[in-house]
Amino acid sequence: MPTTYAYKVRDREGKLVTGELEGESQTLVAARLRDMGFTPISVDARGVGLRGDITIPGLTKRVTLKELAVFSRQFATMVDSGLTLLRALTILAAQTKNKRFAQVLDAVRVEVQRGSSLSDALAKHPKVFDHLFLALVRSGELGGTLDAALVSLAGILERQAELRGKIRSAMAYPMVTLCLVLGIAAAMLLFIVPIFAKIFKQLNAKLPKPTLILMVVSRVLVHELPYVIVVVGVGAFVFVKWKKTPRGRELWSAAVQRVPVFGMLMVKTSISRFTSTLSTLLHSGVPVLQALEITSESVNNPGLEHALEDAKASIQQGSPMSSAFQQHGVIPTMVTQMISVGEETGALDEMLGKISDFYDQEVQAMVDALASLLEPLMIVVLGGLVGSMIIALYLPMFSVYKAVEDSGSG
Repeated sequence: MPTTYAYKVRDREGKLVTGELEGESQTLVAARLRDMGFTPISVDARGVGLRGDITIPGLTKRVTLKELAVFSRQFATMVDSGLTLLRALTILAAQTKNKRFAQVLDAVRVEVQRGSSLSDALAKHPKVFDHLFLALVRSGELGGTLDAALVSLAGILERQAELRGKIRSAMAYPMVTLCLVLGIAAAMLLFIVPIFAKIFKQLNAKLPKPTLILMVVSRVLVHELPYVIVVVGVGAFVFVKWKKTPRGRELWSAAVQRVPVFGMLMVKTSISRFTSTLSTLLHSGVPVLQALEITSESVNNPGLEHALEDAKASIQQGSPMSSAFQQHGVIPTMVTQMISVGEETGALDEMLGKISDFYDQEVQAMVDALASLLEPLMIVVLGGLVGSMIIALYLPMFSVYKAVEDSGSG
């Protein structure tokens, strides 16, 4: 026997619509509403509904890109299967292992139940859902293609997480080796060098400059270690604050881009992210000016941000965005020409996707080469630092031996 269900939906213009509909099951009613062009928020048997307010206490654990990608793909599958937004959010909040993310999803569910659109509810948690996430969800709501928008989001987040994971994996070995080098150097300066210093003092040996420098550094670390830690900590804090300023970001980004290999890797990674993000936004129906603005906020590269801002101004003046990109050296000529072709053929989103795929392969090749290059390089650094310290300690021994030999012959 059909049951009467009370429903809340949003139409293609984003307006909240409520009503009642008879059906055999909640899933069938939700599917029928979707066929009618609505986005179901809740479908409940009359007199039954989800209740409860969620408060978020102190949150500590961050939400990773991988968790957001999994959430987006699962959410898309549930929406496509006919589940309502409230039901899907309830299931996703219950199954996630990240407590912070679960509390955020519960809070989003409550806002949606109160009548907010999904994008507005997500916008109340900017530390979890960025501008790109919100723009794609909003375009999916307006176009009635929320599931497709979520699938696109999952693809972007998965690619970003994979790329970030590859770079971190390539950097793991050199970072461990660097920590080992610093640990060995600190141990020698704090414990071994002072022993040699006492020996040289007793022998009244004449110390060469490398040994004198080593002794001075060791003496500072041994007797002034707390002050050294404070100075390093304050310096690191000031540097981090400075790097977050607009001028600091530009100078630091420019300095990193001049570093061999690493600078090119940073540029190619930024271009891959920029083209992938802009391609997805345009393909999802986001207006080009809004897409450029959102992309500029997500590339994390001051040079590309300026280029995207100029492209936005160029379009507002009636010129193609490729003409603005030609003025910026951070964007390679090949990319500018391919974007120009995409504008001329009306397939800009497809062309941007091809550029992104190309640079993904370039980044992968560079990461592989970097991993094979850094391993021997770090071994040389480790051997060179420790070896130079040992040589500096043993240099005075030759003068001491010579003095002893001269005194014995005399």
